[in-house]
Amino acid sequence: MSKEFFNGLERAPQRALMKALGLSDEEISKPLIAIVSAKSEIVPGHIHLDRITDAVKAGVYAAGGTPVVIPSIGICDGLAMGHAGMRYSLPSRELIADSVESMLTAHAFDGAVLVPNCDKIVPGMLMGAARVNLPSILVSGGPMESGVFKGKKVSFSTTYEAVGKVKIGEMNLDELEKLECVACPGCGSCCGMYTANSLNCVAEALGMALPGNGTILATSSERIRLAKKAGEQIMKLVADSLTPRMIMTKAAFKNAFTLDTAIGASTNTVLHLFAIAAECGIDVGGKEFNLASLQKISDATPTLCKLSPSSSYDMNDLHLAGGISAVLHELDKKALLDGSAMTVANRPLKDSYKRAHVLDENVIHKIDNPVSPVGALSVLTGNLAENGALVKRSGVDESMLHFVGKAKCFDCEEEAVNAIMNGLIEKGDAVVIRYEGPVGGPGMREMLSPTSALVGMGLDKDVALITDGRFSGATRGAAIGHVSPEAAVGGKIALVKDGDKIQIDIPNGKLSLDISNKEMNSRLKKVHPRDNNPTGWLKRYSHLVTSADKGAILKK
Repeated sequence: MSKEFFNGLERAPQRALMKALGLSDEEISKPLIAIVSAKSEIVPGHIHLDRITDAVKAGVYAAGGTPVVIPSIGICDGLAMGHAGMRYSLPSRELIADSVESMLTAHAFDGAVLVPNCDKIVPGMLMGAARVNLPSILVSGGPMESGVFKGKKVSFSTTYEAVGKVKIGEMNLDELEKLECVACPGCGSCCGMYTANSLNCVAEALGMALPGNGTILATSSERIRLAKKAGEQIMKLVADSLTPRMIMTKAAFKNAFTLDTAIGASTNTVLHLFAIAAECGIDVGGKEFNLASLQKISDATPTLCKLSPSSSYDMNDLHLAGGISAVLHELDKKALLDGSAMTVANRPLKDSYKRAHVLDENVIHKIDNPVSPVGALSVLTGNLAENGALVKRSGVDESMLHFVGKAKCFDCEEEAVNAIMNGLIEKGDAVVIRYEGPVGGPGMREMLSPTSALVGMGLDKDVALITDGRFSGATRGAAIGHVSPEAAVGGKIALVKDGDKIQIDIPNGKLSLDISNKEMNSRLKKVHPRDNNPTGWLKRYSHLVTSADKGAILKK
């Protein structure tokens, strides 16, 4: 592509601009490789990405290409959590995809190395790469190391749960201050199987990242070597014209979902895999690719890992236990994968895991001795979620798998958090937070604050939380999100009243409001969906975004 753009008499003006960058004629004549970097000084997962991009550049140069670093925005969900800023997090995925499409096309690049690390940046970059369909490879910045507090591993989510402990007197302010100083010890994506790490692991199964992408620590020299290898590998992809849509096929997405549910990944991965698939021309919501098909995969896939926040095992433990390749090797023993799916390594997926082995069965269980015989994600349906809702089954206490709760309803996250912190939530309650969906928020905020407060206050085994918003991958407990249809578009979650009984049956996939059809119809006539009156570009987003069960993608 770049040769057509920069060669010939008519392209002298473009060559002049390239030379203004300091590029020589020899560099201009080589394949031009974009390194899309989300480096910034506000996101802990991204602050070190200059080191990663430098390593990628070295790999591209070594393999005969010309690397050029271009930027991407990136929002830190942790910093945006609990206030209006979180409304911009999921929508930023679309901005990132748009910018990748714009930059790669406008500047006639031959290929791209995507260097993200955190939640919306990974899928946003993959969506943009799928649109442009130039040879591309993803290499993330890697996970953060765990902190240590009082001899135990701690992380970002520990600090959220600690706030609840302070409220009930189990921790004092001095201890909280000491905890916050050690919980996040350095650069990298937060250290548990949260959304960022979930996506970076799933990228390996999807075929768009090399082995180790999801688990090698951000601070490890192995991460630098992986980045150099990615830089070298993009040149092979360009030479062979191997593009994202040739890799991200239906088989690849089924592999990705299989791994997703085996490792207990974040529920957010469903939103993002659906969105990436849509950019690859796959009919999301159609017969082959929907929440029902995801449930079939989860039912057939044993859970092999129980990682932070559901246990003390972190991403480094997963890496030392054999990494994602070892998990894939176990899944293949039961023929749960399509090992013939192509990858950015220029070879089938099975070649990436055929020599891998589980090195610690406490972290990665063998397929014949799983954590659970079924996968970690569950789709719930019923009159409260006619198009589906999601829960991370592996993070729910066994006592909460079957639950009947008394509804306490809130029309935004802040109202719910205030009630929890002021002791207004009791055992047996089902906290309902609505008007937080893709349209109603707008932006479908994550709600780590209320779920962590419930955990910290010791209520996670007695209280459920149900929302048309979504949850951080750091969430645990009976947290049911992605309720579709959402309240703002007429979903029946808008009809729930304080005191109503809500029935949750996770093993059987049921979420129901226990009122008569007559009462339901009566409420339907009286409900008036709340309008949050969005401003700025979120107003445009609210008019274009689809529901969570479709991946919250934009209308075409």
